[in-house]
Amino acid sequence: MTNEKEYLPKRAICIHAHPDDQEFTVAGTLAKWAKAGCEIISVVITSGDSGSNDPSKGAEYKPELAKLREGEQTSANNVIGVKETIFMRYPDGELEPSLALRKELTRILRQHKPDVVITGNPEAWFYGNEYINHPDHRAAAQAACEAVFPSAGTRLIFTDLLEAGYEPHNVKRLYVHGTDKPDTWVDITETMDIKIEALGKHASQVNPDEVGKWMRDWAKEEAKDKGFEYAESYKVMILQNEEEGK
Repeated sequence: MTNEKEYLPKRAICIHAHPDDQEFTVAGTLAKWAKAGCEIISVVITSGDSGSNDPSKGAEYKPELAKLREGEQTSANNVIGVKETIFMRYPDGELEPSLALRKELTRILRQHKPDVVITGNPEAWFYGNEYINHPDHRAAAQAACEAVFPSAGTRLIFTDLLEAGYEPHNVKRLYVHGTDKPDTWVDITETMDIKIEALGKHASQVNPDEVGKWMRDWAKEEAKDKGFEYAESYKVMILQNEEEGK
C-alpha cells in the first residue's frame, strides 16, 4: 500500500497501555493525520505508575508517578495535535485482556465512532534478541482488537451498553503496529520532528537529548526501499470498504 494515496481518516482512536507507548510507535502518523484535519483521541489504559526502578521509591510513590506521567502524556498529545485524551487508570504491569476492559473500550468506540483504531500487535512477544514485549502491551492490543471486532459493531454483545444508548459502530480500518509483516507504510518525514518532540515530553522515562537519534534510526529503517526518508509501518485490516470519494 505504499504507492496508493495514503488513507486519511476523519476521526481516529489510538489505544495503548502506557504513557509514551504511542510516542515510541505511531506519533508520526497521528501528527500527520492531525495536521490534515483528523480528530485524534488518545486512550491510555494505565498511567504508568510502575515505571520507576528508583530504590528510594516505594508503593507510596505510585500515585505521584501516575500523575506525573499523565501530565507528560498530556504534553505529548498537545505537541501531536490530539483533541482528547482518555486515561483509564488500570494498574500498570497487571493488565489483562479482560471482558471488563474490552467492554470499556467498546463503549469508547461506540461513543466516539472512529473511522480508524490504531493499536499494537497482540501476538508480539519478542523484538530482535534484546526486547521481550511488555505483557501490558499485548493485553492492551488484544482487548483493543477484540473491541473493534466483534464487540463495537455487534448489537447484542454487551447489551447493557445498548440499553445505555451506545449504538453499534463499525470501525472502517484497524492499524496494527509492531508486526513483522507490515503491508502499509506511512511517510512521516514531515512529522518526524514532532514525533521526537512529543517523545521528549516523557522525561521521566527517556533522555530528551538522546531520543532523536533512536527515533530517526528506527524510522529510517522502516522507510528503507519505500521512497521516502522516514516511515511508520502497519498491518492494516480494511473492515469496511468505502465508496469512492465518500
